[in-house]
Amino acid sequence: MPSPPIDITYTRDGMRFSYRVAGIVLHNGHVLLQNTEREPGYAFPGGGAAFGETSAETLAREFREELGVEIAVGELKWVEENFATWEGVQAHQIVLTFAVELASAIAIPMEGRFKCLETRAGGNQVWFTWVPIERLWDSDITVYPHAAADLLAKLDQGVQHIIRRE
Repeated sequence: MPSPPIDITYTRDGMRFSYRVAGIVLHNGHVLLQNTEREPGYAFPGGGAAFGETSAETLAREFREELGVEIAVGELKWVEENFATWEGVQAHQIVLTFAVELASAIAIPMEGRFKCLETRAGGNQVWFTWVPIERLWDSDITVYPHAAADLLAKLDQGVQHIIRRE
């Protein structure tokens, strides 16, 4: 049995670094997003990159583990550098976000909200939701990166670079 992947993340002296890979999945004017019971904000599906994996391998693994689906990883669409306080720790996160196509649209629900196949440490359930793209501009929904609506409108304009400081 292979060893579990070792995420590229570390915490030291009250600071945390992490490397995440995410995917943009679009369907009928909706985008697939994820959130947890403890975090009302949404993120694009994905997860921590593991040592020795390419970003495409990480994304494929995360989609298999969390959604039980195979994907085709497309072009890199944006790079994020996030600086924030997360769970009381100063955090620096690098996120690579790619276009993604599902190998089979029947493998997951194609509307509404549904549970992730995995539960995070401490029982924090992850949920996936198909959100109408036009809702991303609404003030009552938080999506990371905060410029997600504008970024989705620029998918055909090359790789975008975002720096976020909170």
